[in-house]
Amino acid sequence: MLRLQKLIKTYKTGDQALKAIDLEVPAGQVLALIGPSGAGKSTMIRCINRLVEPTSGSILLDGTDLAKLGATQLRKARRSMGMIFQEYALVERLTVMENVLSGRLGYVGFWRSFLRRYPQSDVDEAFRLLDRVGLLHMADKRADELSGGQRQRVGICRALIQNPKLLLVDEPTASLDPKTSRQIMRLITELCQERGLAAIINIHDVALAQMFVPRIVGLRFGEIVFDGPPTALTADKLTEIYGEEDWEATITPDDTDEDIEAAE
Repeated sequence: MLRLQKLIKTYKTGDQALKAIDLEVPAGQVLALIGPSGAGKSTMIRCINRLVEPTSGSILLDGTDLAKLGATQLRKARRSMGMIFQEYALVERLTVMENVLSGRLGYVGFWRSFLRRYPQSDVDEAFRLLDRVGLLHMADKRADELSGGQRQRVGICRALIQNPKLLLVDEPTASLDPKTSRQIMRLITELCQERGLAAIINIHDVALAQMFVPRIVGLRFGEIVFDGPPTALTADKLTEIYGEEDWEATITPDDTDEDIEAAE
């Protein structure tokens, strides 16, 4: 479904953020990217949708090389990739509903979007998504009235209303408390399973990745140094990814934890 081949990103300073990355993500698979700051996690995600331009290599999405697309073709291809941001990227003065519907901008004409006249089918889907994430009662609230967890749920709805094949998720829990972080990770993985979506989640919290994601990819200095299930992420592997530390003390996911409701 997604295949990265010899993906390289070198900045003008000469710093090489990605070093010939080879990676395959099958349809419907969710994986977590872990690694220290500066390892290349965000750069990889942003190269895939070309918010950052790769230096060389291929980015194949269902056989189409995104790295070779012109501006018009790229705009169309981006419809297939939903992006969920660490800082939510909502328009604060707009309502929850308007922020969700902005995910349809790639499908409607300029004037229709400018006048916020979306097809009824889009409005109906936005209501369904907000109901699914527990925010239906907040559809008319402004985004700046929401908590961090609520804002992230709006961002999830905005990405899903694109009807994407692939979700790119950049540190979705970095600004959230531990309880809300679990809620958001659970919600993302459940929605991916329900919709058969592939996803790449850049996340700093190793324990959260182990708890919710079936495949973990570890980056260090722009190279993949680990690719496997959470159970294979041993103390030695964590040392290889992050460096020396008492990794035996890393929190082990507890499968007996009570389910936390998705809605606050």
